[in-house]
Amino acid sequence: MSRAPLPLAAHERLIFALDVPGHDEAIAWVDRLGESVSFYKIGMELLASGEYFQVLDALARRDKRVFVDLKFFDIPATVAGTIRRLAQWPVSYCTVHGWHAGMLLAAAEANHGDMRLLAVTVLTSMGRPDLAAMGIDREPVEVVVERALAAQAAGIDGVIASGQEAGPIRSATGAGFSIVCPGIRPGGPVGDDQQRTVGVAQAFHDAPTPSWSAGRSAWLPIRPLRRLRSRPRSRQCCERSSTDGAWG
Repeated sequence: MSRAPLPLAAHERLIFALDVPGHDEAIAWVDRLGESVSFYKIGMELLASGEYFQVLDALARRDKRVFVDLKFFDIPATVAGTIRRLAQWPVSYCTVHGWHAGMLLAAAEANHGDMRLLAVTVLTSMGRPDLAAMGIDREPVEVVVERALAAQAAGIDGVIASGQEAGPIRSATGAGFSIVCPGIRPGGPVGDDQQRTVGVAQAFHDAPTPSWSAGRSAWLPIRPLRRLRSRPRSRQCCERSSTDGAWG
């Protein structure tokens, strides 16, 4: 059975993506942002650096929440064992691919403590042509909602999906199911590899109330904030984004 979303404070609804080459740059960003960010995503690039768990430990020592985004996808027993081991670390979220029902069930049944499991539905870098190339001739939102329902049925705690699909997911799954949305852009869409993006204002002000306010289960990894090399500008953007999210 899916567990209730984490009890996050307003400022914890923004998740900063530490997609950087190594420990030193990651911690420099954490120190630069200070108290304006309290939740960080660490993914594959840091894993390849060999310094992944040093960063995780450094975040925990600074009382930051950690989102492990490694998108586990393997045979069910391997994924279950990995999740059990990861749960020994201070991790709030981790991701698994939402393409295999048996793997989702094994992940949900593994002992993972307070860590919440999130199923990746359709990557936000993909559009309908990408799905068609895989033999899926459907709109992304249809596939996303179908996979969200399958994840919920398996006992997974929530999903990763575009902010464009948060409303349909909430309508299908009801309250109490976590929705975490990448591809949120401070100034709207930008020229990167993400296709299904939304701006902060659209995410918080235009989305259906059950998804963003009453449901309290969607938070934001914002990658382009790393382009703001000035500490004051970075902090100001984070603070404004999380405040808009809390009160918009």
